[in-house]
Amino acid sequence: MLPDLGKYAFAVQGSYLVAALLLGALIAVTWWQRGRVKTQLAEAEARARVGK
Repeated sequence: MLPDLGKYAFAVQGSYLVAALLLGALIAVTWWQRGRVKTQLAEAEARARVGK
């Protein structure tokens, strides 16, 4: 059951929405960076294997 927020309902719900969007953006950026770093690591390991 949701509490009665009265005249603050818009502000509170808006804050939750902004927080959820920012959290989603942070997760998306983290996954994107993970992919880039994984690719760079694989390339560095491949170069290291060739150098041996």
